[in-house]
Amino acid sequence: MAASNPCSSLNNMINKEERDESIQKVERSYQRYREIISTLPKEKGWIAEDMCLYEGFWYQPMHGLAGVMFAQEHFQARPDDVFLISTPKSGTTWLKAIIFGIMKRTCYTNSTHPLLTTNPHDCVPFFEFELFKEPPVADVDNLPSPRIFATHIPYSSLPKPILDSGCKIVYVCRDPKDVLISMWYFLAKVRSMELPPLSLEEAVDLFSRGIFGFGPFWDNVQGYWKASLECPKRIFFITYEEMKRDTFVKVKRLAEFLGQPFSMEEERERVVEEIIELCSFGKLRNLEVNKNGSRNPDFKNDAFFRKGEVGDWRNHLTPQMVERLDQITNEKLPSIF
Repeated sequence: MAASNPCSSLNNMINKEERDESIQKVERSYQRYREIISTLPKEKGWIAEDMCLYEGFWYQPMHGLAGVMFAQEHFQARPDDVFLISTPKSGTTWLKAIIFGIMKRTCYTNSTHPLLTTNPHDCVPFFEFELFKEPPVADVDNLPSPRIFATHIPYSSLPKPILDSGCKIVYVCRDPKDVLISMWYFLAKVRSMELPPLSLEEAVDLFSRGIFGFGPFWDNVQGYWKASLECPKRIFFITYEEMKRDTFVKVKRLAEFLGQPFSMEEERERVVEEIIELCSFGKLRNLEVNKNGSRNPDFKNDAFFRKGEVGDWRNHLTPQMVERLDQITNEKLPSIF
């Protein structure tokens, strides 16, 4: 019988102690975040009872903010990372699918593509909702390059290594009136059952006062708009309406920005059109994983697919609501919407 290797046993013990200490360190960090969050200014929430103000923006206290804080302290970016950033309900699901389709187009066939069996939010995970929401956190350092991440974090709160790394950022925004209506319907599916329904009048008032996840909406958009003007090679700024209006041209531009332009052969073989079809709202919505799948007990995948239309706000908002929202938009974002 072979004798055990004492050096190997010692190394295993040391590795276990290091892992345990690393886990405990993360736990202590999240305990500290919870203590900080408990002291922040609060207002009425959309999904939970309260929202809290952190670095000038509003967050769900126990749904994402701790993950933002962890990313700010610990995330290490790479130059070839790609980030999809947006305000909530701005076409994020669609853009996740498109970016994933562009960057992974040589890895899969049409019949084996992950988007056929996996929700786009699992293909391109959020910092704050998945990777770093709570311990144990994901080991993103061991992911192969290029990594693709998503977040709603405002520009002024991004982890410094992201800004220093030179990595690519795609920012998508949407008409705030459609964002508001989309979120109002979304929260009807995910709002705590212990809370009364949020009326549209209440939603408009909260949104107009800036109390919205990762908002004020206008400040979040403005931060990335200004940054894109200063660094157009690093930040690709696009509106949902532009993507819907001219999808073929915008997908090609997006691929060029990401450093993965379509070749003439790919264009002849209609690869661009195949990606657009694969990632289309109708295609994604009707896949089994998105009709009946669930990412966790609180979020069924079908919650991410309602209409995907431009201008649906016209079916819901009164002229007074529209006037209030448009006045803020014209003051803060006159050249975008």
